[in-house]
Amino acid sequence: MSQALSFPVPSATGSIDQYIQSVNRLPMLTEQEEVSLATRLRDEGDVEAARELVMSHLRVVVSIARGYLGYGLPHADLIQEGNIGLMKAVKRFDPARGVRLVSFAIHWIKAEIHEYIVKNWRLVKIATTKAQRKLFFNLRSLKKDTSTLNPGEVQTIATHLGVKPEEVVEMETRLGGREVPLDGSNDDDDERFAPIAYLPDPHAEPSEALEQAENARLQDEGLRDALGSLDDRSRAIVQRRWLTEGDSATLHELAAEYGVSAERIRQIEAKAMQKMRGLLAETV
Repeated sequence: MSQALSFPVPSATGSIDQYIQSVNRLPMLTEQEEVSLATRLRDEGDVEAARELVMSHLRVVVSIARGYLGYGLPHADLIQEGNIGLMKAVKRFDPARGVRLVSFAIHWIKAEIHEYIVKNWRLVKIATTKAQRKLFFNLRSLKKDTSTLNPGEVQTIATHLGVKPEEVVEMETRLGGREVPLDGSNDDDDERFAPIAYLPDPHAEPSEALEQAENARLQDEGLRDALGSLDDRSRAIVQRRWLTEGDSATLHELAAEYGVSAERIRQIEAKAMQKMRGLLAETV
C-alpha cells in the first residue's frame, strides 16, 4: 500500500517548517467520512480512500514525532518513520470496532518511531561533531591510566587535539560511564522519557573499572573496523547520516544525491547499521 500512496514528505527542497505548515492545512475528517473511507478500503481495497485517511492524519505524526526530538535524531526522519507507522495503522484499521483512527494509529506511529530510535541511538551518541569524533578515537590512547583527568591533563589533550577543554571533560564523562537501557520504560504514553547514558560510576571496584575501560577500548576499535567493513556508498551514507558535524543529511537529500528513492537509502542504511552492530557485538 505504501508504494501506491503519494503524500507530502520532508524533502531536500523544502524546510521541515514548510512541511509541517502544509500538513496542518490538510482538512480533518469527520467521523462519518472516516468510517466511509475506511469501509471502502477494507471492502474494496480503495487506494484513494487509504490516501485520504493517511493525509488527514499526517499532523498527528508531526505532533507525536516532536516529542522525540530530545534523542538527537533528525526531525524529518522521525516524521518519516511515524508516517510508515500511520500507513500500517490505516491498512489494519477496522471501522466496525467503533473507535476513531487516531486512537488506533497512535500505537503504530509510536512503535515505528521507537524502533527507529532503538536502532540508531547508540551510534548517534558516539560522535556527532568533528571535535567529538577526534576525542572519541583518541582520548583513551592519550590518557595515562583509567583515573579521571586532572585540569593540566585536560588542557594538554585539548591543545594536542585542537578542541576545547570542556569538550575533553564531556567526552571523558561519556566514555567512562555505563549505558542505561533505552527501552527501560514500558509506558508508551510517556513521551517525556529520555535515556541517561554514559554516567560515571564512582563506586566501581578497580577491577570493574579496568574491565569497563578495556571493553570501551574494544568498542572504540570495533567502530573503526565496522565502518571500514562497509562498501563506499554504505559507509558514506552512515557517516553523512550520523557522523558529520552540524546538520545530518536526511534520507531525501541522500536519495536526490544518489539518484534513488528515500526508501532505498533507508534500506542501505539499515543493512549497514545491522552489519556494524554485529561487528561491534563481536568485540565485547
